[in-house]
Order: sequence, then structure tokens, then C-alpha cells
Amino acid sequence: MNETETIRANETAVPLLHTHDAQVTLDFYGELGFEVTWKQLKPYVYLAFRWSGFELHYGSGPKGLDPVHEHTGGALIMVDAVAPYHAAFTAAMRAAHGKVLARGLPRITRYRPGASRFTLMDPSGNSLIFIRRDEPEGLDYGGSLDLEGIAKALDQARNFREFKNDDLAAYRHLKSALRRHADTSSAVDRALAHATLVELSLALDDPERAKAWRTELEAVRLTEEERQRVDRELDRAVELREWRGDA
Repeated sequence: MNETETIRANETAVPLLHTHDAQVTLDFYGELGFEVTWKQLKPYVYLAFRWSGFELHYGSGPKGLDPVHEHTGGALIMVDAVAPYHAAFTAAMRAAHGKVLARGLPRITRYRPGASRFTLMDPSGNSLIFIRRDEPEGLDYGGSLDLEGIAKALDQARNFREFKNDDLAAYRHLKSALRRHADTSSAVDRALAHATLVELSLALDDPERAKAWRTELEAVRLTEEERQRVDRELDRAVELREWRGDA
């Protein structure tokens, strides 16, 4: 290296992802409003897309690539605020398909107010995770060490739901905690657990179970202030159904 040359912190990293079907990938990103900056199908596949200030490049996937496993690859996209990105992609999906793609591949995960990330899954099983730059560090995957009982389980369920995209694990963990700690936890914590289980049941496409949790919730005695807090959590279930366009 020349003595006058220096390394400057102005690098640009572009993820190179795999596609199992070039045309399907082109169609998907076109529907979302991405600009195609390079399109090559022969003698080998190479695609490049740009949206706002980031780029994605694609090449052919390895032989036997099965998108259904969702282990293809992915990228972390750091942004100042995630909600505008989620809103933009949701609107584009509705415009192209008449609905939000919330199940299967491709899909977008739901966004709850205050969340610091969401995931966009492409048709080839790549995960694009949009993360707020100032997302809190020191995540406790067993639930916050400052909490206990159902309150701790609620925190763990949030981690499963928002950081691991695992609604089933969140549901099972919270259901188990409600059974184990119901006698020692406050009424408002029990009610919040029921309200969260309503939303998780809907996310897991089980409206009958959601109705059962809602019925159990109504039996919990709360103050007016506590009821308002629980109702705000129940609003998340309503927002989920409206966002997905459930009947």
C-alpha cells in the first residue's frame, strides 16, 4: 500500500443472495417497487435491485435449493425507523395482489407499534430483516432478569414473536407460564397474557382458540385503568386481522 493511501470508513457492502427462479424474483421485487439495475439470464443468472438507499444482488442457487426450508440466505438492513418500510411494502403488496402476503413464500411479518424489526421473506426463502439502528442491546431470550412469573413470560413471548418470528413458541411459552403462575401473578398480568394469547392464536390461524382466550379474559377482574391497558393489547389482535384482511 502506498504510504499516502488510507482506509476510509465509506465502504458499501452488497449482499449476494440466491434465487431458485430468476423470473419469480424479478416479478416479486418489481411488485414492491424495486429498480432493476442489472438483469442477466444467460450464460448465467445475475440480478441486481435497488430500493431507496440499499441494493440486493442475486445469483443462481445451488442444485437442490428448496425455498420451503427458508434457509437460503438473507441480509440485515439497518434503518432509522422500521415502520415506514413496513408500511411501504404492505401497500405495494396490496396494490399488486389485493392483500398482504402474510403466509407462505413470499411474505412479510406483521409489525406491532414500538417493534424494532420485521422480516420480508422473498420467494426463494431469503430473509431480509429490517432493523432499527438503535435497537436495544442485551436481549434476554429467557425473558428479562428483572421480571418474574407471567410478566417474565410476556417478555419472552415478545422476544419469540419479534426477534425469532416464532409465534408458536411464543404461544406455547405463554400458555405454559399462565398455567404455572396464575395463582401467584397479578390480575393485570394474567389479563395481559390472555390478551396476548388472543393475538397469537389469530396469528396462528386459530380463531376458535382466540375466542376461547377472549372468553377467559372477560372473567378476570380489573380496575378501569388496568382494563384500558389490556384493551390496548387486544387492539393488536384487531389490527392483525385488519392488516391481513381476514374476514
